[in-house]
This record gives sequence, structure tokens and C-alpha cells, in this order.
Amino acid sequence: MVEHRIADWNNAYANGANIAGGDRWPAAWDGPAQQFRDKLVAEGRARLDIMYGEAPRNRFDLFLPTTAPKGLVAFIHGGYWMESHKTSWSHLAGGAVGRGFAVAMPSYTLCPRTGISGIVNEVAAAIERAAAMIDGPLMLTGHSAGGHLASRMVTAASPLSSDVARRIRQVVSISGLHDLRPLMFTALNETLNIDEREALSESPALLRPMQGTRITCWVGGGERSEFLRQSALLANIWTGLGAATRSVVEPDRHHFDVVDGLADPDHPLTRTLVDE
Repeated sequence: MVEHRIADWNNAYANGANIAGGDRWPAAWDGPAQQFRDKLVAEGRARLDIMYGEAPRNRFDLFLPTTAPKGLVAFIHGGYWMESHKTSWSHLAGGAVGRGFAVAMPSYTLCPRTGISGIVNEVAAAIERAAAMIDGPLMLTGHSAGGHLASRMVTAASPLSSDVARRIRQVVSISGLHDLRPLMFTALNETLNIDEREALSESPALLRPMQGTRITCWVGGGERSEFLRQSALLANIWTGLGAATRSVVEPDRHHFDVVDGLADPDHPLTRTLVDE
């Protein structure tokens, strides 16, 4: 019998330090994101900094296909709820846009200026605003903390309106953090300020999924064991609560390059998301 116990919680959730050349990210995304954004702006297929609230970071970018959109994808960035910005991720809209879907990418207020529950409400407001602009089915995805936020949108306690929630066809949580309680043991919590009440109310794995939820939990095979566990956890629990779930471990991918497939219209990650 093998006993498993985490002795170093900070290391368990440390990504860059455990990836060869991990210090390249997030800066490695900035160039491709800028090039993609510039191209679509030049083609008249980008609307930048659309307001969805009053806070400075309550803005999203909307990227459009060459024809009338088949529906809307919302991508929510990660960064442990306390880092990053929508402009680092624009190129990851390329896959869904290439398959004919509009893609909304919001920023949101970061911790500690707000708490995770505040971010949840902001992301819902961004999705509502984008959904009012684009008709058709709605697909949600996000990376790491963004995976948490995407899956939180399809819980029974979702802040989304019923009209928007009914449009959701698929959720893909990429390297998602679905149980917030372990993060309370890390130094990250000096900024996140998660307490037991918020962990219980904002962890998708501790909440029931909406009726009819379809979710894929996608993670890289080379990720930290906690991210593999957190990914499998939600698919396991929600299967028992009536959701249609899939769990995918993509070989030879680590926490940062696991999102790369979203830039490619033909990658299985993009195909899973738009589910044509």
C-alpha cells in the first residue's frame, strides 16, 4: 500500500519552478497574442475593450470570424486569480474563430482588490454582456484559475441568468482548480484571502452542476500531480451528480503549453470546445 500525503503545499501548486524553461511564461504568450490582435483589428474583426462593468478591468475583447458567427466562445484567463490580463491570450481565440465562432476574452479585477467570489460575479457579467451581442450556442473555457471560473458558471449556484445559462452547450476546464480548500495551505492565500466559507461556496467540486451540464476536464500529462488530481476530481464528482463529463490528459503537455491547442482550428482541444 502506497501512502500519499502532501508535505509542501507551495511546491504542489508551483508551476513555473517545476517546468524546464518555465520562466519564459507568461511573456511567451504576449507576442503571438499581439500579432493575432493586430491582424484581426486590421481585418475589422476585433472589438477591443468592450465595457461590461464599472471597474477598470471590466473589459473584454471580442474576436469575430469571417462569416456570421455560429455561436460564442468565452475564454477566461488564469493567473491564480491575481495575475495576467486578457491581452496575453488573444491568439488562443484563433481555433474557435477559425471554426466560425466569435470569441470573447474578458479581464477581471484581481485579488486582493477583490475576492474570488467577486471575480465570479464579474466573469458572469462579462459573459452576459458578450452573449447579448452574439446569438447562438455558448461555450465556456478557461485555463487554471480560468478553468475554475468557467466551471463555476455552470454550478447550480451560478450567477448567470437562466436565459444565458440555457445557451451553454459545452464547458472545457483546462488545468482547472476545482477545490479551493488546498490553496488555503499555500502562500498564495496571503493574496487570495480564501477562508472556509468562500472555499465551500466557490469550489465547483463542492457544488452541484446545473441540469444538463456537459464538461470536459482537460489537463497536461506533465503537470503537477495536484493539477491532475484537481482535473480528475471534478469530472468524477459531477458524473455522480448527473453531468455529462469527460476527462482528458493530453500527453507531453505542461501547465503552460497545454492551452496551445486552442490556437489551432483542427486541434482536438478546439474541436472538443466547439463540439461541431
